[in-house]
Amino acid sequence: MTDARVVFVTVPDEEVGLALVTALLEANLVACGNLLPGVRSIYRWEGKICDDAEQLLILKTTASALAALESTIAEYHPYECPEIIALPVVAGHSAYLDWIERNVVIERKS
Repeated sequence: MTDARVVFVTVPDEEVGLALVTALLEANLVACGNLLPGVRSIYRWEGKICDDAEQLLILKTTASALAALESTIAEYHPYECPEIIALPVVAGHSAYLDWIERNVVIERKS
């Protein structure tokens, strides 16, 4: 097992996705973010079934960054209840996993 995590976040459009990934990169909370267009989300919200076009962010980060990542996403995200789902990475190319570790920097408060 590794400290790397993959986080899924849906956003309403490319503009929001780009701004969110950029903010997360600038804060060193992710090493990489992919924006996938053409996602169709069908879900229940406030008792109604909704069907919306969205985009999916796939973020690469570390377990130690998850709390700060979630807080930052919630701050920037336009949804009342944004999807933020983190999955553990059980294996991967060691050089890539090391790259994630080097590029996610959580500043410790003293």
